[in-house]
Amino acid sequence: MTPVELSRTVLHAVRRAVDAGELSVAVPTRAVVAPPGPGGCGDYATSIALQLARPAGQPPLKVAEVLRPHLLGADGITDVVLTGPGFLNISLDRAVSRVGLVGEILRRGERYGYADGPDGRVVQLHCPHDLRAVVVADATARLLRSQGALVRVTAEGFEDAWTSVLGVAVDAVGRAPAELPVNVRPVPAPASADPMSLGRDAGRWALLHPAAHDRPRAGDQHLVQRESNPLFRVRYAHARARAATRNAADLNFTADPYPGPVTVTGSDTGTPTGTATVTAPLADVAPELLAALADHPRVLAAAADHRAPDRLARHLVTVADAALPFLPTVLPRGGEKPSAAHRARLALAEAVGAVLAGGLDLLGIDAPDHL
Repeated sequence: MTPVELSRTVLHAVRRAVDAGELSVAVPTRAVVAPPGPGGCGDYATSIALQLARPAGQPPLKVAEVLRPHLLGADGITDVVLTGPGFLNISLDRAVSRVGLVGEILRRGERYGYADGPDGRVVQLHCPHDLRAVVVADATARLLRSQGALVRVTAEGFEDAWTSVLGVAVDAVGRAPAELPVNVRPVPAPASADPMSLGRDAGRWALLHPAAHDRPRAGDQHLVQRESNPLFRVRYAHARARAATRNAADLNFTADPYPGPVTVTGSDTGTPTGTATVTAPLADVAPELLAALADHPRVLAAAADHRAPDRLARHLVTVADAALPFLPTVLPRGGEKPSAAHRARLALAEAVGAVLAGGLDLLGIDAPDHL
């Protein structure tokens, strides 16, 4: 079960509680699931009970107690523990959830973490005549669109060179009416810096990786091909993941996240029938990497909601740093023959490539297959 599937499962639990007359609330359109915070446990936690407490007219802990049995009855959930004022901490069957996660990423490809369709939101982003503001607005618009919003970007001033060098564009230029104030205003790059001299990819990264309240640095450190450069690590991890697929083809084997006898059901299987049988070849493999991949949809949604593409940039660094020690283990070594474990690891490597490529694309940055 992926975080997206788990979010839907939480909503289904609310729906069942409402249908049973145990809660009198409108079923929300979205349930946030995230890694447990301090004092939490399990694989994921949700604050849905706190969200529903006021409309339900009940304490959050009581709402959580109502929802718990409905969650425990769902496939793939092994335990639900209540903590704090009413947090639901959910433990998953890891053998199933991890292969389901990889299968879901491979099924969705670079659009993993995207909304299923338009959500009805219309967002207007208006920025000053400033290069960094326009780049941040451009990336924010990409993120919002990935989450189902319709977005229009305007600026009070714009330079044609910004499009030719950094690939940014706006829908209109000019001073906006009083009712549309500037709502994208990151700290500008220093006057002495020239992000455009870095080219499109490094220039955009230099402006997007720092948080909006931090002043960006636009020096040559973004161009060096060394581990000290976060952009290099992200693109290098992507290139290594793509190389694993090419090298596996030379060894006559392909990715398969489902090589054995555990049954997985639901849309996260990535199979035409909605079911698959799996072993647990990824049960003890790269837990930090799997956690980072599972967190990708939440990061995309949060980066869009907070209009903070830097959150996605930092998340991609986290994925890359977790992937780089794992990727050398994908292919057989010496006289080894390709096994089910190698096919499952290759599937995980391809999932890494998809997440990194999709994330970089949302930032407007190229993800080369060779580096």
